[in-house]
Amino acid sequence: MASLRDVQNQIVGVKKTKQITKAMNMVASAKLRGAQERIERFRPYAQKFYDMLGDLAAGADESVHPLLEVREDIRSVGILVATSDRGLCGAFNSNIINKALKLAAEKAAEGKAVKVYCIGKKGNDAFRKQEYDIKREERDAISSFDFTLAASVGDEIIRDYMAGELDEVHLVFGEFVSMAKQPAVSQQILPMAATEGEGGGDAGDYIYEPSVEGLLAELLPRFIKVQVYRGLLDTSCSEHAARMAAMDNATKACDEMTESLTLLFNKTRQAAITADLMDIVGGAEALKG
Repeated sequence: MASLRDVQNQIVGVKKTKQITKAMNMVASAKLRGAQERIERFRPYAQKFYDMLGDLAAGADESVHPLLEVREDIRSVGILVATSDRGLCGAFNSNIINKALKLAAEKAAEGKAVKVYCIGKKGNDAFRKQEYDIKREERDAISSFDFTLAASVGDEIIRDYMAGELDEVHLVFGEFVSMAKQPAVSQQILPMAATEGEGGGDAGDYIYEPSVEGLLAELLPRFIKVQVYRGLLDTSCSEHAARMAAMDNATKACDEMTESLTLLFNKTRQAAITADLMDIVGGAEALKG
């Protein structure tokens, strides 16, 4: 049985750990509010952009813009993976990474070359251990970013796609659904024709000026950047929600460990007291004899 000092040291250590997890929970909660406001403000814009562009692309021919062209021979696939820079957020990062690795393995099994664009330290570290071609690495990016990052990544993806280095592009990120749900999502963003049917727009709802071709040339590249930015916002918000939940669970676990160790401390102290009493009683009986 452990000594009283050992058990007491364990109790002190658990209480200090609880202070840390409680503080991290509060920090994650504060950051979550800001991130949640950003994604809630941006989602209506992104959805309306999606609906309008879906309607616009539905009435256009694939030859109007290279981003609308569906290539028959898919030889190279790009995967953009958005993860957090830090851990201590449960299975959030591992779910995204596993989703991306599964997608990469499926494409590689089909004989396609897989090229990876990583945003976030955790995704970088995971894919560095794999044999896939890493085209871009962004570390310490998710903690503080703006549309400039999405524009830069989007420009690189569009450039590689139009140069023929990529024939298909997927975005893998953590979607913020609620405080308790942040699933890993895989979304194809190129070619555009693969997603235009989901726009749900009515051709009679919009009047376009100038020509459809001119609008697509301007809006299609911007749409890719909007999709990337939305994925980054979702990942950032989901990270804070997952960390908040993980730290809350860790705090509760500390409380349970403290109760268990306190009970062990009392039992150990009682056993020591009983042993001392037995020694005293034994000595007294020996003197009487």
